[in-house]
Amino acid sequence: MAKVLMKGNEAVGKAAIEAGCRYFFGYPITPQSEVPEYLSNELPKVGGTFVQAESEVAAINMVYGAAAAGARVLTSSSSPGIALKQEGLGYIANASLPAVIINMMRGGPGLGTIQPGQADYNMAVKGGSNGDYHTVVLAPASVQEAVNMVMEAFDIADMYGTPVVILADGLIGQMMEPVEFNYVRREGIPEKTWALTGKGDGERHNIKNLVIDPDDCEAWNHEHFETYEKIVANEQDWEEYLLDDAEYAFVSYGTASRVVRTAIGYLREAGFKVGMLRPKTLWPFPQKAFDKWDGKLKKYMDVEMSMGQMMPDVAYACNDKNKVEFYGRTGGNVPSVDEIVEFGKKVMGGDK
Repeated sequence: MAKVLMKGNEAVGKAAIEAGCRYFFGYPITPQSEVPEYLSNELPKVGGTFVQAESEVAAINMVYGAAAAGARVLTSSSSPGIALKQEGLGYIANASLPAVIINMMRGGPGLGTIQPGQADYNMAVKGGSNGDYHTVVLAPASVQEAVNMVMEAFDIADMYGTPVVILADGLIGQMMEPVEFNYVRREGIPEKTWALTGKGDGERHNIKNLVIDPDDCEAWNHEHFETYEKIVANEQDWEEYLLDDAEYAFVSYGTASRVVRTAIGYLREAGFKVGMLRPKTLWPFPQKAFDKWDGKLKKYMDVEMSMGQMMPDVAYACNDKNKVEFYGRTGGNVPSVDEIVEFGKKVMGGDK
C-alpha cells in the first residue's frame, strides 16, 4: 500500500479499522479529539458503531461490554479523560478482557495544559486503578509507529486477554507524517470461546469481576500474574541507536526521544561516544535490553517530558541508581536539542 500523509490522530483511527476494530466509545478532549472525529465518519462505512458517550466513565464501561461480547473495541482520550477511565480499566483488566486504549498525553496534573506531556507514565505503567494488575503499555515515537502499535495492540490484547494502552503524547497525535497501513494478523491468537452471546440455546458464559472468598480472589490474582509472566517473557520491545561503541546511553521514549536522537548527532560530532536505548514497551519494561548492555555503559541519561517518572524503572533495570542521571521538561514544554546537548556534556565530562 502506498504511503499517505496523515495526522497522527486520524492515522491511529484508520489503523484501528484496518485491524478489525468495529466499536469505538469515547468523548472529545484536546489533543486527541480528531480520533473520535475521524472514527465517527469512517466506522459506519465498514459496518462499525461509533458512540460519543455522555462521559469518559460511561465510555470505558461501554468498552467493557463490547469486549465481553468478543468485539475488537477502542477508546481514546487525553490525560484527565484517561484518569476518569481508570476504574473501568481496572475492571476490564480484572475480567481478562481485550481492549485498546489510546492516551494522547497532555501536561498536568489536573486539567493542566493542552500542550504535550509524558507525565501519565505512572498512571499507565504502575496501574491507575486499584488492586494487583498490569496493562501492556506501548510507546510510539512517530505516526508510523503509532499506526503499527495500534494494530499490534489489538493482537496482543486478544492473545493474552488484557487491555493494551497506547501511550503517546499530543505531538504524536497532532503532527502529520507519511504512513502506510499493512496489517498482518499475528498467528496463534485464540478463539474467543469465552465471549458473551446473550440468552439462547447454546452454552451459557459468565464474565465476573467480584470474588468474595479471599482465597479464591488470591488464586485469581495468581492466574493473572501467570499471564503477565508470559507477557514479560514475550513482549519486551526496544530500539538500540548507535550503541555498538557507546560509553553512555540516553534512555527516552516518544517525542522526547526524537529530540534526543538529534542531540546525539551533535554530541557524536563533538567526539562523545553516546547512543540511545529507547523503550517501545513501557510495560513490560525492556529489562532484557539493560541486561544486554550491563557493564558496557558508564551511565544512562533519562530524558522525559515529566519530572522523572520513568527514572526508577531505568535505575531498577540497570541495578544501580547511581548510574542514572535525569533531565526533564514538564507543564507542556518539550526539551530542546540544545538543552539535551548541554545535559549530555555535563554528564559525560564537558567539551571534548
